[in-house]
Amino acid sequence: MAVRGRLGAARGAWLVFEDEADFSMTPPQAKTWSPRGRTSGVRVRGRSRRRISIAVLTCYKPGHRSWLMHRPCRDDGGRVGRRSFSWRDYRDLLVAAHQQLGDPIVLAWDNLSAHKAADLRKFVEDRDWLTIYYLPPYAPTVIPVDGIWSLLRRGWLSNVAFSTPEHLVQRMRRGLRHSQYCSHFIDRGLAATGLSIRPT
Repeated sequence: MAVRGRLGAARGAWLVFEDEADFSMTPPQAKTWSPRGRTSGVRVRGRSRRRISIAVLTCYKPGHRSWLMHRPCRDDGGRVGRRSFSWRDYRDLLVAAHQQLGDPIVLAWDNLSAHKAADLRKFVEDRDWLTIYYLPPYAPTVIPVDGIWSLLRRGWLSNVAFSTPEHLVQRMRRGLRHSQYCSHFIDRGLAATGLSIRPT
């Protein structure tokens, strides 16, 4: 993906993709083995509707190691429904990313209503280090983060009986940290979209 036009003003910028996903206390199921005639199973304490939302950024820049950042947003357990990320949560995540990366950011994310909140738009307009492009509402084929969700569900979270929401968050963080230190997982997600990063 070449940096042209408006992106040219952000020379030396990181290309960042963002996506969120929800995870519940009921573990994803994966294939496993058991003695013949004995069906294996995962014991879960009751049926919890508690959910954890988590936002992930995958960051790419020519000549640099790919990077991954994440931040969970916990359900408060109320009957109103899960707590979604607010514009302030996204603002804080982007500020933290800029501090970590140290260079301008060109961000691509979907056009979720929270992503287009007036306050967030004003924040973006006042930051010369941040340029945002909106993708369709559901665009897994062009968002590299989708591969990270697949790794979590098929690996770190599968067949695990979560005892508490904190246990679920701990497993998610462990899996994401593993991906963070294995940059080829992050690069593989970009390659799956058909996109590539090259110097301009």
